[in-house]
Amino acid sequence: MPGVDTLDGLLQAVAEFRTDDYELPVEKTALDRARRSLEDTGLLLLGEVHGVRENPLIVLGLMRALGLTHLALEWPENLKPQLDVYLADGTGLDHPLWWLGDGRVTAGHFAVLKAIPGLVVTLFDGGMFTGDWSQRDALMAERVLTAHLEPALVVAGNAHTLTSPTELGLPMGACLASARPALESVSIQYGSGSYYNIEPRQSRGYAAVAGLYAADEELFVGLPEFGEATVPHLPVELLRDRLGL
Repeated sequence: MPGVDTLDGLLQAVAEFRTDDYELPVEKTALDRARRSLEDTGLLLLGEVHGVRENPLIVLGLMRALGLTHLALEWPENLKPQLDVYLADGTGLDHPLWWLGDGRVTAGHFAVLKAIPGLVVTLFDGGMFTGDWSQRDALMAERVLTAHLEPALVVAGNAHTLTSPTELGLPMGACLASARPALESVSIQYGSGSYYNIEPRQSRGYAAVAGLYAADEELFVGLPEFGEATVPHLPVELLRDRLGL
């Protein structure tokens, strides 16, 4: 589905998002490695492409398989009060920062967060982009470490969850791995499908295996086919007005 620009449309999409019939296929060797990361470091990273419908279901599947109730998301940290309100009574989704449209926040996420009993959520994006990619990632890593949320699944865009330097700079994952060397990162391996990031987009990748698996000393969740998430998205002019910019 495309982005939605009304609160009623978002709430309807949340209500229609099914979580009760999803099961994540899991390879035992990969699951054991994920558990060791949690035991040794308190954390497990998950890297995604924003705006894919199945992303929150993968989060749900991993949380259930690993028995986790602590989740950290690459969402603006100043949305935490609104998120707490939503988890308590289903309201609080009218804040303009929910409506940026970049695919990090989807209707499926709101449905999944309600489906995890005893959930504790930490938001670790500072919300202000300085133009220094590595600095932003270092600050996100610092927020994760100082939150003391262990054991937890930490979810971010897949450029941020790599555990070694890249051409973009030093990712959050590398900063965390420097502090906790046994940290593991799981990458979602996407096949073919569509996603929503500011606008509908298409992607053709390759993912032969569905579910959590290990290959070439790395951890993956294979997603051979995927669909476009329902993403809250308001026009830039309206966002600026509501944010007072």
